Amino acid sequence: MALADRLSALLLFMLGLALLVGGYTMDRLEIRQIHPASIPGLVPMILGVLLALCAALLFRSTYKAEDRNAAPVLSGGSWARLGITTAICTVYALGLVGWLPYFWATFVFTACFTLVFSFPIDGARRAQLTSLAGALALGFGVALGSALLFEKLFLVRLP
Repeated sequence: MALADRLSALLLFMLGLALLVGGYTMDRLEIRQIHPASIPGLVPMILGVLLALCAALLFRSTYKAEDRNAAPVLSGGSWARLGITTAICTVYALGLVGWLPYFWATFVFTACFTLVFSFPIDGARRAQLTSLAGALALGFGVALGSALLFEKLFLVRLP
C-alpha cells in the first residue's frame, strides 16, 4: 500500500505543479484593469499549491507507516475494482450526464457506486436494507448538494 500511496503522491504533486504553472501563465487581463486578486489564474494556482502540499504530506507519511508485508499494488481483486470503477464512471460521464438531468444522473451514479462497493451480498436482510437506504440517502445528498453548489453559488447552469 505504501508504494501505491507514493505513486499517487507523485502523480498528484505533478498535477499540482501543472495547475500552478497553468494558472500563472494565464492571461492577466491587465488591459481591462482587473484587480490582481481577481485574475483568472488565481484559483488554479491556489489549488495547485494546496494539492502539491497535500501530495508531499502523503508521500512523507508513507515512510512513517511503511508495511513491508503489504501485497503488491493492484493485486487480487484490485484489478476487478479498478475495472468496475472505470465502467461506472464512464457510464456516468458519457451516458447519464446529458441524457438525464444532472441531479438524477448524479443520484443514480452515486447510489450505484455506493451499492456496488458496500452492499453485503451474503449479509442479513436488515444489513442489506440498511446499505440500500444509506446508498439512496448518500446519492440524494450528493446530487442535491452538488447541484445547489453549482447552480446557486457558482451560478453555473447544469445539463
